[in-house]
Order: sequence, then structure tokens, then C-alpha cells
Amino acid sequence: MAPHHDANDRTAKDMLAARERTAMDVVAVRDFLYNGRVQWEKKQAVLDILSNDPTFNKEQNLYMTRTQRYERGLRMIHRVLQFKDEHGWNAEEEAKAFFYLEEGLPIGLHQTAFEPVVNSQGSPELLAKYGKLIANRGIFGCYLQTELGHGSGVARLETTATYIPATQEFEIHSPTLTSSKWWIGALGKTATHGVVQAKLIMPDGKDMGPHLFFVQLRSLNDHKLLPGIVAGDIGPKAMGGYGSVDNGFARFDHVRIPREQMLSKFAQITPDGKYTKPPHAKISYGGMMYIRQSLVTAGGWLMGKAATISIRYATVRRQGEYGKDGMEPQAITHPSLFSRLLPIIAHAYVFIEVGRNLTVAFQAVSKRLAAGDTSQLAEMHAITSGLKALVTRTQVLDLETARRSMGGHGYSGYAGLGRLYAEYVPSVTYEGDNFVLDLQVARSALKSYKGIRSSKNPTPSLLSPSSNYLRHIFDPHATPPELTDAAWSDPETLVAILEWRAALLVQDLATNVAQPDANVHHRVSVAVAEAFMGAQVAGFIRDSKLSGESGKAVNNLYMLYLLTTIEASLADTLSFGILRPSRNGRDATRGLRLAILKLYEELLPNAIGLTDAFGFSDWELDSALGVYDGKVYEALWNKAQTEPLNAQEVTDAYTKSIRPILERGQALAAKAKM
Repeated sequence: MAPHHDANDRTAKDMLAARERTAMDVVAVRDFLYNGRVQWEKKQAVLDILSNDPTFNKEQNLYMTRTQRYERGLRMIHRVLQFKDEHGWNAEEEAKAFFYLEEGLPIGLHQTAFEPVVNSQGSPELLAKYGKLIANRGIFGCYLQTELGHGSGVARLETTATYIPATQEFEIHSPTLTSSKWWIGALGKTATHGVVQAKLIMPDGKDMGPHLFFVQLRSLNDHKLLPGIVAGDIGPKAMGGYGSVDNGFARFDHVRIPREQMLSKFAQITPDGKYTKPPHAKISYGGMMYIRQSLVTAGGWLMGKAATISIRYATVRRQGEYGKDGMEPQAITHPSLFSRLLPIIAHAYVFIEVGRNLTVAFQAVSKRLAAGDTSQLAEMHAITSGLKALVTRTQVLDLETARRSMGGHGYSGYAGLGRLYAEYVPSVTYEGDNFVLDLQVARSALKSYKGIRSSKNPTPSLLSPSSNYLRHIFDPHATPPELTDAAWSDPETLVAILEWRAALLVQDLATNVAQPDANVHHRVSVAVAEAFMGAQVAGFIRDSKLSGESGKAVNNLYMLYLLTTIEASLADTLSFGILRPSRNGRDATRGLRLAILKLYEELLPNAIGLTDAFGFSDWELDSALGVYDGKVYEALWNKAQTEPLNAQEVTDAYTKSIRPILERGQALAAKAKM
């Protein structure tokens, strides 16, 4: 019989031992993830204030009703804005505070869509009147795009904005039930104003397509809806997600707004009804692109949370046959587990850094747009569409993978991942349904392919960064790389595989464009996005910002990202002969899988260090299974004591339901004995 060990006592010791095994410099890697020590210190300064204020206490969150969660969300917004005044926070610090709350709040669309869109596309006159109010939250905004009958298909939106020259007004109208605005965050009960996406209808009835309009929704005196507007909350969301947000509906009955409230920096209507078209047809999509690019970094930090919680629990959880030490092995040592969890860390590191670069690129494009230069708009649209789809798909899968890895306890609300999943699962459909975005990415790829194909002198210089992978098939001397065992440790070879896969898929789609197969657009979109990501990752390895064991650990994560991405794409790489099937009955992918296993074995000792480097506090994680000290069973026990059902030894339901049930059964049993 194995000697007795107290599993609860063991957890803290296992966590301490895991940290002692870490060879990397956790602080150096943490500073790298935060883009410098200064940014880390800024986070800590904001976090210390939030986590020590009772407004942000999380103990009762799981037990709140929908209304209580909404009201708590508003209290949190109010408190953050009070902190901004008290501590002299700037706009960046305010934004950080809301980001660290990691909870959907009614202010979300004001920050990510309403304010940026008005600032970037509003006229100087509109900004002079409303800019300060927007910046100081003197008005509360939302972004009304999605309708009951149409979402990602912006061109098919039904809401109309008809120009009336006689009064120099636009008439905002919802002509059908399906034209009702729907799903709009903060519209239900909170927002006073909104940016409305509507079809511009000229006085002669001509439809000019979707444009943006600044519309007041509620009175600033008593918050009542203005005449002609019907609005409310659309109801609870799946799995209780976004409970703090009043996602709403609205219908407009011939609501008049002044001509100046069309967002007219690029497209204008003259007083007498003449139209000046914008320099680019899709320039009004800037708000969506802004949100899409921000989802990349946010997705990385979210995956960091999933990895931290699940790997901490897997480190202290013991399961399996007793070893020579008389104890079960740590769950993290099982290949079936670490092969699921270590790639999540890799995804997090890659998306955080790619997202950071994408933000810089987006800011550069925004400056160009402000100056009237739309030359980079299509490129940014293609990149943000592809990466939004890739990152949100990955984050939703990773959250569920991490939750399942924790076994039965992963289903507990106290584990924390179910709550995150409910909050983030809609990301695959908002700001463009991912499968619709796949179509847009595939169309952009086809356009690049046809453009260079039709050129008199097709050279790689004609390709944009997002289509650079196509250079392989336009080089008559290029061939897919030779895949020896050594090739699996060369990042440039791995990127070449991903690029060849994307290029050949696009070429195949172009060849069969009249009769595409059922999922080719999705495959093309994924391949193009992963080729772009792969090139970015190879650059990170080549220009490593870390040295020693820290640099080795992070580069191993980057290599793991490349290898597991190729592993997931084997159907395509084998189909197009990039990786040639073996003819002697041996597995042609064995070298790839062994290279992945080697990385797993090198990364395992640093798994806790790599997740500690995310710098999440227990308050941020809000997970009994992800506590820093490893005492997960104590934390789970203590959490259960806060359950309101446990406030009474005998529930009130005993008298009304349990006792009658028992008495009935007892009577029937007694009668059966007679």
C-alpha cells in the first residue's frame, strides 16, 4: 500500500518546486511582454488602485442577477472615472483600467468604436461641438451597425438616411422589422448618442450605400428616449455572457437630424443636395478595422489567462499510477495534457507581439487616412480581417481546451474559464462573422494573384506584405523546401512551408474559381493569415529581444507556434505535395512530430515561469484553480462557502418541495409493505 500523502499540503510544495526549476528570468520576460518595465509599472499602479477598492470586489459576481450585474458594471465605470479625476489619469491609464477589469461593460463601444469613429470621420464642426463631451463622457456613445436581419453584410443594411434639402436634414428611418438595430452594446439603457450606419438616400431616391450619422438617442435631462425612437435591451446572452452590458435594439420612425451630423470628413452633402463621394468606398469601415486590430493583442492576453490557470492547476494536480516516491505524477507531466496546454502559451506570446506591431501599423494607416491618403486601406482591411478571424477562432478553442484539461473541476464557476469563455465566444461573430471575413480575405488574395499574373513583368516587388507569400509561385526557379530532419529546426524553412501552402491554395482557387469546393475560402483565409503570422514570428526569432535562457525559452515558444501550425495544416501540405507522403509505409510527418515533442520537453521546466511572466494577479484571474501559491483545494473549498445556498442549513425549499416529496415516497413505500 502506498504511503499516505496529504494532497492539499502537497500543492504549495509542487508550485514552489516548479518555480525553482524555472531557468529563465521571469522578470525579464515579463518586461518584454509588457513592452518595457515602465509599462509594467503603469499596470501595477492602476491595478493596485482597482483591486483594493470594494467597487471591484468579485466575490459575489457568480451569484448576481442580470440586473445586478448591469448596475454593478455602471458603478465600476463611474468609479474608474472618479479615479481618473482623483489620480490624474490620462486617457491611456483610463483605457488600461477598463482593460484590466476583463469584463464586458457598457462603455466598451464608446471607447472602441463611437469615439474613434467620430474623431476620425467627423467634420471639424461636429468635433468642435461634441469632441470634449465625448472625451469626458459627458455623453455616452454606442455604434449602431448590426441589424436584426443583417450583420456582417454591411452593404445590405436596411436603415435609411434620406436627405431633405428643404430643411437641410437627414431623416433616419427603420423601414422594416429586420432593419431594427440589434446587438448594440450600451444601446439598451445606457447610451445617449450613437453613430448610426445607414444607407444614404439622395433627394432623387438614389441609394449611395452605407454612411455614418451622429444621432442623439436620449434626453440629457431625464434620459428618456427622444421622439420617434424605440429602444430597449435584447435580453440575456448565451451562458450568461456579457451580463453587465445592455446590448440593445432600436427602431427609428422618420427621425430628423441636422445635415452637419453626417460624419462628413470624407463624404459630404451640400446644402442643396449634391454628393461628394469619399476617396475610398469602404472608408466608413475604419471603426471595424480599429476593433479588429485591437482583438489580436487582447486575444493574446486572454490566452495568457487560460494558460496560466490551466497550467498552474496541472502543476499541482496529481493523477495516475503511484510512482517510487509513493505519489501520483503531476498532471502536467502527461503528454496528453502538456501537448494541449503548451501551444496555448505559444499562441499568447505570438498574438501579443503581433498585435503590438499591428497597432503601430494601424496608427500609421490612420494618419494617412486623416490626410486623405487611402493607399493602404485595402491592405489593412485584408490583414485585420484575416487576423481577426484567426485569433478569435484560436482563443475560443484554447479557452475550451484549457477548461477541459482541468477535468471535473474545470466545469466549476470558481475555475474561472467558463466565465471567460462565455464572455469571449461571441468574438467569432462580432465585427464580422469569421466565415464572412474568410470570403473577404480570399477575395483579396485572388485580387493580388490576378494583379501580378496580369502584369507584364510579374515581380515580387508588386506584392504587398499581406500577399508576399505569392512570390514563390511567380519565381520560375523556386521549389518547396527540402524537408530533412534538420529542416524542422529552421524557422525560415517553416515559414516557407506556410507560404507555399498559402500560395498554392490561392493559385488553386484562381484555377477553379468557377467551381470552388465547399470550404476553400476558409482554407485560403486561414492559410493566408498563418503565412503572414509565420513571417512575423520568424522575424521575432531573427531579431530576438531576449538573451540567454529567457531568449531560448521564448524562441522555443515561437518555434512551437510554427511547428504546430504546420501540423494543423497537414491536409493542405500533403495535398499539394509540399510535404511528400512516404511510399514505404512510414509516417512522413514523424520528423515534424518529434521536433514538436523535443520542444515540449525543453519548455516544460519553464512552463510556470512562462505563465508567471504574464504578470496576472489572483484578483485578475479570479480563479480558485489558478491561485499563485498553488493552494487550489483550499481556494476551491473557501469559494464554496460563499455560495448563498449554504447560508442556511435547511433550505426554504424543504417545506414547500423536499418534505412533500419525501412524505409521498415514504407513504407509498409503507403502503407497498401492507
